Amino acid sequence: MEFNEKLQELRKQKNLTQEELAEALYVSRTAISKWESGRGYPNIDSLKAISKYFSISLDELLSGEEILSIAENDNRQKEKHFRDLVFGLLDCSVAMFLFLPFFGQRVGDVIQEVSLLSLTEIEPYVKIPYLIIVFGIIIWGILRLALQNCEIKLWIKMKDKFSIGLSAIGALFFMISLQPYAAMFTFMFLIIKALMLIKWE
Repeated sequence: MEFNEKLQELRKQKNLTQEELAEALYVSRTAISKWESGRGYPNIDSLKAISKYFSISLDELLSGEEILSIAENDNRQKEKHFRDLVFGLLDCSVAMFLFLPFFGQRVGDVIQEVSLLSLTEIEPYVKIPYLIIVFGIIIWGILRLALQNCEIKLWIKMKDKFSIGLSAIGALFFMISLQPYAAMFTFMFLIIKALMLIKWE
């Protein structure tokens, strides 16, 4: 008997609805429905909760292949969350450009190092793209951290590409406009992201 059939049988033996079981296990009714229809497996923590709730061992609940499949899925989820965390933090750390002296501006014969917010001796058509790029990267980082559990296919497909794209545009624009410190840090973040993607693909 497969896991989904066992779970359904155990629930019915206790005369529970899917909603009641979901409340007992602190998960959504949709999760119970998904598990019972065989469209997915619970994570390790949910499996332990099911095992404890029904007083049944994990060996009785799952076959060997199912245990391996769940362990692999759990590993993939942990990797995904770790990548989201690193990408999100790297993107949010670009906020330092607003306050730390990463930008050069000429004042008379002297080039001063200033923060982006203190960058006044520069044309608006240059400063505005700087602000758009920096705020775009920061906002994307915040979204990345906030939506770690989002399962929307378009989001999953685009989040890495968009993050790398923003960093690449930022690095390129800072290089072209002769801002070496900002370009170097943005490029370094871009390399870290690219290496992480290569490692986990």
